[in-house]
Amino acid sequence: MKNSEFRIKNKKSRDGRIVLALAILSSQFSICFLLSVFCLLFLAGCDGYSGTSLYPKDVATVYVEMFDNQSFKRGIEFELTDALAKRIEAQTPYKIVTNRDKADTVISGQIVQAQESVLTTERQIGRAMEKNIELRAVVSWKNLRTGELLIDNKTVSASASYSEWQSQSLAYGSTLAANSLAERIVELMGSGW
Repeated sequence: MKNSEFRIKNKKSRDGRIVLALAILSSQFSICFLLSVFCLLFLAGCDGYSGTSLYPKDVATVYVEMFDNQSFKRGIEFELTDALAKRIEAQTPYKIVTNRDKADTVISGQIVQAQESVLTTERQIGRAMEKNIELRAVVSWKNLRTGELLIDNKTVSASASYSEWQSQSLAYGSTLAANSLAERIVELMGSGW
């Protein structure tokens, strides 16, 4: 027999059945077989992936309107609007424009809640050691050319913790929360495409 051929042996087991044993003599054949099985498994694992963009292709520019603030914490709307514009520029293929008339789309929204809560307190005097601020906003994104709502009044929330014991103020915590909220809004801009 040659090296690349199979050798088949018939053996009887103890209970009388015939067992077919297949012996592979060629190591080259076994390597090729294993590589082809690996390639098939690899290609089967890539099912569902696409090289297409996560963002709509007919949009090039975005105008970010100043967010309306319905909460009692003033100034957060400026933080969120600024953070959102910067994140759109950095993480999407879109360009931010300052003139609404030159924009393909406009993103707008309102902060509906800015809630502060205590996470930990000092044992002796009960003073808050660590606090949390949660921001919740309702966001819309409209294509100005077609009138289509790309995001239709979606509620998005984010939170951040801060500690006055580490010289961190509410302003610091709200800046962190606004950045996290802007990140979640940008994630919404890419989903569903």
